[in-house]
Amino acid sequence: MDRLRQRADFLAVANGARANSAAFVLQGRRRDDLGPIRLGFTVTKKNGTATERNRIRRRLREVVKRLDVISMRPHHDYVLVGRREALTRDFAVMVDDLHSALRRIERKASSSEAGTGSREENASKNRHQPNSRGQRRTPS
Repeated sequence: MDRLRQRADFLAVANGARANSAAFVLQGRRRDDLGPIRLGFTVTKKNGTATERNRIRRRLREVVKRLDVISMRPHHDYVLVGRREALTRDFAVMVDDLHSALRRIERKASSSEAGTGSREENASKNRHQPNSRGQRRTPS
């Protein structure tokens, strides 16, 4: 597993699927390359002082270390956005939360791949179809 370090990678993952937990938000996205699983950790300033934010980040890294790698999909990027609850939540509970969050993201990703496509694709398909008055929509 590698670490995400560049802002562009974090922004790309932010547009992917997400699953909420009490201690963190898990964001995930499939990459088109054949690289390894990459992980990123972030904690916003509203979660406390620098010392508290670093402690949250360390606890999240430890939770990921205790997780079996099999539950993460290859060729994916994941970002854990820490919450203040991560300071007091039990490790075993956080590991279970991460397992369930990974399963929820996997279900969302598989359903979106099998679905009708993205919002942009649907908009381009519907752009040239007549509306309720029989008039064609014009691209904006």
